[in-house]
Amino acid sequence: MFNYEDPSYVQAFIQSALREDVGDGDHTSLSTVPADAKGTAELKVKDRGILAGVELSRAIFKEVDPSLQVQVFIQDGTWIEPGQVVLEVSGSPQSILKAERLVLNCMQRMSGIATYTRSLVNILEGTRAKLLDTRKTTPNFRLAEKWACKIGGAVNHRYGLFDMILIKDNHVDFAGGIKQALDKAFSYNKTLEKPLAIEIEVRNETELDEVMAIGGIQRIMLDNFTPDRLRDAIRKINGRFTTEASGGINEKTLRAYGETGVDYISVGALTHQVKSLDLSLKAK
Repeated sequence: MFNYEDPSYVQAFIQSALREDVGDGDHTSLSTVPADAKGTAELKVKDRGILAGVELSRAIFKEVDPSLQVQVFIQDGTWIEPGQVVLEVSGSPQSILKAERLVLNCMQRMSGIATYTRSLVNILEGTRAKLLDTRKTTPNFRLAEKWACKIGGAVNHRYGLFDMILIKDNHVDFAGGIKQALDKAFSYNKTLEKPLAIEIEVRNETELDEVMAIGGIQRIMLDNFTPDRLRDAIRKINGRFTTEASGGINEKTLRAYGETGVDYISVGALTHQVKSLDLSLKAK
């Protein structure tokens, strides 16, 4: 499973983002701010929600200039209000300005995701269901978006195509059917040094019956089932497999799905339909 604390992943992400933004230099700062100047800036809150991206911002400042000093006042996962100061960064203003936009872009987006995620987690409180994120993420920004989901209280689904076998409807159709897809997956898994968990999506009760008759998988994704149909399917599965509900589930329908007894509910909107929180970085 992907590890947010692995510095190689985080550093590669930051370096790629800095290449995109800085190019051959921040010429505005280089031309207006003395190279030997010293200064301090505060990251201020202008919105309400769950804070996310603090640890990533630390890594960004360090990558831009290891001599920058960062003092954090509010940690990831905390509810924030306008007027609060999240952190203070001191050192070369040229370095602070070089890091500014990347820090804000990441933290604003991550905080928006964490805030929406937490609101859905709260809706599920008291049920056994856990909220899952998806691969419906912004290209080259998945690291930050899934990190934010985790901070908001969700469980990360697979990070990418490499850490699970997840057989969806298109795989089934291209393979020629459920049995053919599963047979191929079982054979493929035997060739791996470390076999992967297998999950398969079913679109109706007939497909569910076929999957249960074959077995050998770890999780069944029940796609676009109504809460009533999902409840019946959960009873039929009776704990033999881990279960996941998916397909257009939102804050209005989430509780009904959570009360069916399903283990996981995946919601793509966690990362593709979110408003960023307003934050700013201002010279002190």
